[in-house]
Amino acid sequence: MTFTVKALQKTGPDQPFRVANIERRDPRPDDVVIDIKAAGICHSDIHTIRNEWGEAHFPLTVGHEIAGVVEAVGSDITDWKVGDRVGVGCMVNSCGECEECRAGQEQNCLNGQVGTYNSTDVDDTITQGGYAEKVVVNERFVCRIPDALDFDVAAPLLCAGITTYAPLNRWGAGESKDGAPKKVAILGLGGLGHMGVQIAVAMGADVTVLSRTLNKEKAALELGAQQMLATTEDDFFSEHRGEFDLILNTISADIPVDKYLSLLKPRGVMTVVGMPPEKQQLSFASVIGGAKVLAGSMIGGIAETQEMLDFCAKHDIAAKIETVSIDEADVTYDRVVAGDVYFRAVIDTATFDGAEVA
Repeated sequence: MTFTVKALQKTGPDQPFRVANIERRDPRPDDVVIDIKAAGICHSDIHTIRNEWGEAHFPLTVGHEIAGVVEAVGSDITDWKVGDRVGVGCMVNSCGECEECRAGQEQNCLNGQVGTYNSTDVDDTITQGGYAEKVVVNERFVCRIPDALDFDVAAPLLCAGITTYAPLNRWGAGESKDGAPKKVAILGLGGLGHMGVQIAVAMGADVTVLSRTLNKEKAALELGAQQMLATTEDDFFSEHRGEFDLILNTISADIPVDKYLSLLKPRGVMTVVGMPPEKQQLSFASVIGGAKVLAGSMIGGIAETQEMLDFCAKHDIAAKIETVSIDEADVTYDRVVAGDVYFRAVIDTATFDGAEVA
C-alpha cells in the first residue's frame, strides 16, 4: 500500500520543476515516516537531474539533505517516536550484513547502498528524494537532530556536513604536529568548503582557504580561517610549496592536480570530495615525491553522521543558508552553479501548502 505526497519533480533534464503527487510506501515494521520541514539543495542534486553523472530515472524528485519530525513509526520501532527531530542524508538502505556495513561504513556497502533518490530500492522501485512533504525511511538510516540545530541549518549537514567532517576526522585535522596545530587548506569556499572551514577550525587546525580570487575573504575569516590565498597570484605555487599538512579539495571543476599536490608537506594528504564531470590529469611523480597521499572520501556512515551532528551542535556550527520557496527551485539551481548562493540554499517545504499539482 502507498500514500501520496506533494513533491518537486522533473520529467527531464531540460524541464522545469513541477509540483506533482508521488507515491510513498506505507511504513513497514522497521520504517519511520518523516514530515519534512527543510530540504537542502546540494550540487549533487543538480549534477544528477541534469544528467551530468549519467542518465537519471525520470520523472524524478531529488534531495538528500532532509530535516523534519517523525510522524509515524512501524510496529517494530523502539528507538524513534512521534515528534522526534530527525534527519536523513544520502542513503536510505544497505545490505546491513557485509564487512563495510558491519564496520559502520554503509556508504561503501559491498552489495550496493540505496541512495535517497535515483536509486533502485529493495522493492525495485526508484527512490524519490526529499524535495517533498514527507519521506519513509528504514530506521537504520535516520539520525537525531540535536535541539541546538534548527531544521533549516541542519538539513545541509546531512550531506555537506558529513562530506567534510569524515575526511577531516579520518586524516586527523585536529591532531597536533610537533606541538603545533596542523596546517589545513580548504580548496574552495562554497557549500562544502564553508562547512569544511568551520569543522576544521573546531577540530583545532590552522586553516587557510584557497580560491581563485579573494572575493570571499571576509566570509572566510568570519568562519574562522586564519587566511585566504588567491591561487591565481603570480608564483603562488612556488611561494607556498610544501606548506600544508592536509588539503581538503571541495571543488567540482577541472584543476591542475599536480600543482596542488606540490603545496603539501612530505607525507601530506589531499583528500577529494568534489567530483568534476571531467577526468583529471595526474602524474604519479606528484605523489611519489614526498610520499604524499591523494585520497577520496564519500559522505560517511550513519554512526559518523550522528557524531558529526552532535559535534556541530556542541561547537555551534551550522550551515550558512538562504531559504527559498518551491517556486524558486529552478532559478536557485542556476544561482548555485554560478556560485551566487552564500553558502547553501534550503527549500522551505511549508511552501507546498496550497500549491497546485501539475
